[in-house]
Amino acid sequence: MLVKLGDATFSSCGGKAHALGILLRANYPVPDGVVVPFHTYRAAAGDRPGVATSLRNDIADWLEGFGDAPLAVRSSADSEDGSAASAAGQHDSVLGVQGIDSIMNAVQSCWTSLHSERAVGYRENLSRTQSASPQHGAMAVIVQQLVDADISGVMFTPSTPGGDTEIEAAWGLGLSVVGGTVTPDRYRIGDDGSTASIIADKRTRTDRRQNTVFTSDVMPSDRTRSTLDDRAAVRLAELGGEIAASLGGPQDIEWSIKEGRVWILQARPITAALPSHHTMSHTATADGRFDSSTMLTGTPGSDGHATGTARIVRGPHDFGRVRRGDILVCPYTDPAWTPLLRAAKGVVTETGGVLSHAAIVARELRIPAVLGVANATDRLRDNNIVRIDGQEGTITTT
Repeated sequence: MLVKLGDATFSSCGGKAHALGILLRANYPVPDGVVVPFHTYRAAAGDRPGVATSLRNDIADWLEGFGDAPLAVRSSADSEDGSAASAAGQHDSVLGVQGIDSIMNAVQSCWTSLHSERAVGYRENLSRTQSASPQHGAMAVIVQQLVDADISGVMFTPSTPGGDTEIEAAWGLGLSVVGGTVTPDRYRIGDDGSTASIIADKRTRTDRRQNTVFTSDVMPSDRTRSTLDDRAAVRLAELGGEIAASLGGPQDIEWSIKEGRVWILQARPITAALPSHHTMSHTATADGRFDSSTMLTGTPGSDGHATGTARIVRGPHDFGRVRRGDILVCPYTDPAWTPLLRAAKGVVTETGGVLSHAAIVARELRIPAVLGVANATDRLRDNNIVRIDGQEGTITTT
């Protein structure tokens, strides 16, 4: 019923587990664990008698040797972390899980998320923008040790030899960075070891307490303090280059640091290039003012231009107001909001970085996006016509 994470293959356990298995076998710092493979999912989906009991017993046996450390239970679908589609943020992950009952519930949550509205909508949208639709027939589930991180983030290794490594980082667990709920620090590391950075105002962080993951305010003294020094940023970039070489191409890597030790949580192929004008210059004003009477600026997140009706969406209660051709303006784009991208022509967020799940999905779907636009939901007016430029990171009102 279970496969050791170090033994995971693409055909049995999906792209996410397969990549982590390769890295584990090569002695990279990956938290160890096991995988509930595709054949177990298919047996459970087919209501084969005794599957749930056998799986529960196997996990319980594994726990006896592993101990009661907190766990991360994560999806590894057959349509996830491939060369054409990342499915970034579209399936469930459950962090801080402890005890057999909680693990079984988390595995079921990952299985169920394969057919969630957001996952189905993502696949339907992607099939319209790419020549082939990804498969979506099975869900493997990774169960591995959770890293209670001090700092976490995302790294894009160079797309061409001699290129730059892009890193985004924030305090605590990586959910705030990949989920776009915080605007992260940004680092660019050159092939020669040179560094450039923009230190953001990181107002919130996500951490674990017992078996609960929670968000809290960052201490004022830490909000504008750099999460990484130059040495740590260069060390991450070097590790990213080694991982890209091991996996055979440029990688989108999720990482964490706990007590000075780096951990690799995920590595997948980069499915869509960063915006062509992605720079390290500041764009958004800290207090959200318009740079002129008609323009607001942010971070270029996804190339392209779009003109449409601004639709302010602050939460699920606003979903029904979105119409085809609208420009989605929101605090951030939770993965549950993916179905809105079926209709939206472009996306503007108040927080988030260019390596967040929302930005990755926007680039895959070829929808322009401008990120980290302070106070956008207040400064832009519902029903106004706006033009967004995902290359320059601007929003112009008419």
